[in-house]
Amino acid sequence: MLAVADSDSYLKWAACLLGDLPDGCVTELVVVRTPIAPSPEQIAAAVSGGPSAGRSDSQGGGGPGARQDGEPAPPVLSARSVRRLAERTRPDVILVACTGPVVDVLVAEVLDGLRPRPVFVSGLPGISVPATEKAWLFRSGCDLFVVHSEREVAEFADIAARLGGGGELGLARLPFLRPEAAAGGGNRVVFATQAKVPRERERRESILLSLAELAGRRPDLDVVVKLRALEGERQTHNERHHYQRLWREMGEPGRLTFAAGSMREQLERAAGFVTVSSTAALEAIAMGVPSLVLRDFGVSAEMINLVFEGSDLLGTLEELAQGDFRTASAAWCAANYFHPAGRDDWTGLLAGLVAGPRVPARSLLDGPEHAAARRRARLRVEVPPKMLRAGYRAKRRMRRYLKALT
Repeated sequence: MLAVADSDSYLKWAACLLGDLPDGCVTELVVVRTPIAPSPEQIAAAVSGGPSAGRSDSQGGGGPGARQDGEPAPPVLSARSVRRLAERTRPDVILVACTGPVVDVLVAEVLDGLRPRPVFVSGLPGISVPATEKAWLFRSGCDLFVVHSEREVAEFADIAARLGGGGELGLARLPFLRPEAAAGGGNRVVFATQAKVPRERERRESILLSLAELAGRRPDLDVVVKLRALEGERQTHNERHHYQRLWREMGEPGRLTFAAGSMREQLERAAGFVTVSSTAALEAIAMGVPSLVLRDFGVSAEMINLVFEGSDLLGTLEELAQGDFRTASAAWCAANYFHPAGRDDWTGLLAGLVAGPRVPARSLLDGPEHAAARRRARLRVEVPPKMLRAGYRAKRRMRRYLKALT
């Protein structure tokens, strides 16, 4: 299997999925060069060895499938180099662990025409409730789509029945929810940040102020803002108001610590966990860390927290300031991401696709109405970030020049 990732979240997810493969499988992991390609430090964290390394920050995970210490980090390759690698190694399977538009371009264009045609696998590295047509459309050219709860399988099956396209739906427990020792307890409260929600500066500031209030009330607690990426590092989604920068601009009105790196290491010393909707909440549940999912900004698909309805974890900023953390409902856990390991079927489905005759999946985005979107996505995998930024600057200069002439 050749695995191709385009960002930190997907790289962690891919590294751990490779570890699910049966003994004897030969695997190779690379990063395709795009504007959101992870930094060398992010790559090292994503694939570092050991069962607790490379774990989830807000999405995805590392873990048993990650590379052992001393092995070289995955190389960052251009799209053309990925194609040449696939032509040279002739993999049975290509795991396209990328954001949706990049999946579509790689499968439908960059890697199209490989002989023999490999089985194409894709999926989503975190919470995918509610399932979206957009996620299915971008991955409809793949033969196997991996998701992580029986609820997600059912929702994407409904979309597949309506839209057509795509291939099999496979179930795999999220990599960082594998059986592990519970957290040993500690004096740390961990806030898992996210790039996408909440977007507004004022809402982010209100979270920081509530965390600072908790730290002021409880001097025995170490309140940590767990960052997805350091300032200047790229991540899967752009972050307009970086929490650490906001804190400086607010004048640092309290006692907070900011940290990057492994979420699991933070949770191993946690007495409480809080987020808006991060997948890391599932890791906290798995480790027995009392948690809180903030509902002050709404419970909706936009806030990516609909899945937590009925979990007993939803609470407010005021409850955060008071340190009111909860335990997840057992019934909710059984329906969402904590299914028995025996229900996982993605490797069995993959083996069947590799061994047996199959009709290759074809992308639903091949029509002319999608041509412009695909051209934009193609830029992401063909143009180095520096060239892309230079192109944007040149375009802005030309616009200003034309405006001056008129």
